[in-house]
Amino acid sequence: MAPYPRRLPCFCQLGVHIHSVPRVANVLPREELVGLHEADAGTRLRQEGPNELPVQRQRSLLAIVLEVVSEPMFLMLVAAGVVYLLLGERADALLLLGFVFVVMTITIVQARRTEHALDALRDLSSPRALVIRDGARRRVAGRDVVRGDLVVVSEGDRIPADGLLRQGLHLATDESLLTGESVPVRKVATASARVLDSPGGDDLPSVFSGTLVTSGQGIVEIAATGPRTALGKIGKALERTKQEPTMLQTETRRIVRLLALAGLLACCLVVVVFALTRGGSVAVWKQGFLAGIAMAMALLPEEFPVVLTIFLALGAWRLSRSRVLTRRMPAVEMLGAATVLCVDKTGTLTQNQMTLRKLAIAGSATDLVDLATDLPEQLHSLLEHAILASRSDPFDPMERALHAVGDRFMKDTEHLHPNWSLAREYALAPGLLAVSHAWRSGNGDQVVVSTKGAPEAVAALCRLGPEQRESLARDVAGLASQGLRVLGVARGVTHEGLLPNEHSELVVELVGLLGFEDPLRPTVPSAVAECQTAGVRVVMITGDYPATAQSIARHAGLTHCDVVLTGVDLDGMSDEELARRVSDVQVFARVVPEQKLRIVNALKANDEVVAMTGDGVNDAPALKAAHIGIAMGGRGTDVAREAASLVLLDDDFSSIVEAVKLGRRIYDNIKKAVVFIVAVHVPIAGLSMLPVFFADWPLLILPVHIAFLQLIIDPSCTLIFEAEQAEADIMRRPPRKRAAGLFSWDVLSIALLQGFSILAVCVGVFVLGRRGHTDDAARALTFVTLVISFVVVILVDRSWLQSAMAMLRIPNPAVRWVLPGAVGFLAVAVLVPFARKLFHFAPLHLSDLLLSFAAGLLCVLWFEVVKRIRRMRVRRSARA
Repeated sequence: MAPYPRRLPCFCQLGVHIHSVPRVANVLPREELVGLHEADAGTRLRQEGPNELPVQRQRSLLAIVLEVVSEPMFLMLVAAGVVYLLLGERADALLLLGFVFVVMTITIVQARRTEHALDALRDLSSPRALVIRDGARRRVAGRDVVRGDLVVVSEGDRIPADGLLRQGLHLATDESLLTGESVPVRKVATASARVLDSPGGDDLPSVFSGTLVTSGQGIVEIAATGPRTALGKIGKALERTKQEPTMLQTETRRIVRLLALAGLLACCLVVVVFALTRGGSVAVWKQGFLAGIAMAMALLPEEFPVVLTIFLALGAWRLSRSRVLTRRMPAVEMLGAATVLCVDKTGTLTQNQMTLRKLAIAGSATDLVDLATDLPEQLHSLLEHAILASRSDPFDPMERALHAVGDRFMKDTEHLHPNWSLAREYALAPGLLAVSHAWRSGNGDQVVVSTKGAPEAVAALCRLGPEQRESLARDVAGLASQGLRVLGVARGVTHEGLLPNEHSELVVELVGLLGFEDPLRPTVPSAVAECQTAGVRVVMITGDYPATAQSIARHAGLTHCDVVLTGVDLDGMSDEELARRVSDVQVFARVVPEQKLRIVNALKANDEVVAMTGDGVNDAPALKAAHIGIAMGGRGTDVAREAASLVLLDDDFSSIVEAVKLGRRIYDNIKKAVVFIVAVHVPIAGLSMLPVFFADWPLLILPVHIAFLQLIIDPSCTLIFEAEQAEADIMRRPPRKRAAGLFSWDVLSIALLQGFSILAVCVGVFVLGRRGHTDDAARALTFVTLVISFVVVILVDRSWLQSAMAMLRIPNPAVRWVLPGAVGFLAVAVLVPFARKLFHFAPLHLSDLLLSFAAGLLCVLWFEVVKRIRRMRVRRSARA
């Protein structure tokens, strides 16, 4: 183990017992904790590797190639090449294999792109750790923690690596991950170098990677990382874990299996019927095999699973660029269906930059913003005990604000007590929302008690009478109505031996009230308005006072702020009554984290699709119960992040709204890709099937043609539609129904109408082309019409609202090379004699080509009329 930093002395040298320390950073000033230097940390990271466990390995290029080779479409193309060789058509076989190589290349490039996106997400999703390096605290990815690092841990954090506790206050960890015992174990600090203990057992200094801090805080020196940790030694099983498919992927695979079975049956039927209706010679049977393979390829929509994999992976990557990290892929699907966003007030709607605005004693409030002189003497005691009831090195924004005001008005006075030691701390609890610190003042065994918390909790500790409570409630309401967050402060003096075990048994006297201001984020009102337009209801849940919550809600733009349900109201309601009331309430105040779960379940009982934000350990059940759990990445605990589907990296409400918008865009683009896939497979299947039942018709679609068409279909599905921008009305339409499947009748009806329109036009062109042309020329005319119609379908389906001409002005990089490439390849196949022979085409006149082009352009333009009608409806609804 690396030597401990020299500027960090032993506790015995300090003469301080670890459990008497009020805050880990109080034992030494922060600047005394140096930790590793950044250069040393970088060297160790390179030498020892990242701090991560063995996980499912990234697919190698060879693995991706083998996966592509085993795809049914590839196998059928190879089978067609074998048949061509048996027929003696070596040129056809080589051309087919050339197309196979190109299709494989496109598929492999897309698979590698998906892997890179997933790698980026894995880097982002690495747990964060608060380390001390070069004397400063900073957050780094858990994978970048190295041996010798000093890591600051507190309640709700996951220990990033094995190490020894060097400083701590009431630290306990849940080591059930390693021992199977669910009871948390106590930890004690040590200043000596020693070997790590085995997991389990109280009063040991060793902490272990992956275990959860259930209480307290501390500073840990890392001794082992990655596979060298206790968890890493037993973590090989993680390499065998596989990500479960989403519901959308499961539904798609089921449909693909059904269509694959139908394609196999159709293949057999086509082979038999084709051979029997044409005399049954060996040559006819070989032609029948080609027709059957073409039919099976036409019916097999192997693009579906590829589309879903790529769209969801790249969609999650796009969400991360909007500062939203996706931890579970189904969340991407659900975002577009969200009907309710339940959000915290502090830090999500507001900036979480608390400032102490007012101090109030006996109904008289002093505004600190307007205070240009020294703090009035009667307010010194109020500020003094508020600071004593806070941590000396706080993370909480309100406590930081208290210390800032203390430094401003009381620095170097007798009202600040850096030499006092903490005798006892009474922590915040759901039943008593207050914190009390009992301090040894150096006057014998006398201790000074300072209390800070919710006004009603402080009033209970002060044993106020009815009249005093009523007066206090008026003062609190007056401050809260100004949008201030109000806390009460109390004080007391007793002897250390008389300190009670229970917090509620303390006896203190009221000093006054604190009014904190947390400004609303400037982007919130417009984001809330966008949610309302999109049919998404915003529900604010806060632990703050009702009047404060109402004031913030009104400024944020929430529409129904008159009715506020409090935590007390929730306790008095049954689940059925809460489900009835929750539909009309947008503000919940004085709510503890445990009550969020009831609110989520009540909304779900009303068939709402619920997105819930949270940051604390106790928020985890609600985050897990919500359809979309959103953890705060900046101030959230590891437990909350692990329970959530999404992690909000900047804790900003507008990022949630952007995520909803992007979720709708992703789902829209998947629908467009599905429509395109179905639409193009219908004419391919039809043109493969029809010649079987007409003995005088030649085969219109051969495997080599389908391989060519895959050069258009594959990149269109995975590149063009994935990159499409959001529709103009995407946040002006209501959320999609949760029960609405991707393959709904609305989607399939458009796809089938487009597909049969193309099929009808192609058949018409073939019938007309046979008059005065050879079969090869008619086949060429039909194929040109088919390819042009595919290009038109791509342009038309890019948007289901804007016209195809308008969409040409909206850039999509994939369109610039996919469509010209398709037309260029088509020109080679039709105009170059050698290629024309391989495709079994005959020379065409310019008038014939113009006919095919015109037919391909016009076959699906009826959808432009449908889009015009939609635009008119959108304009009418916008005016309404």
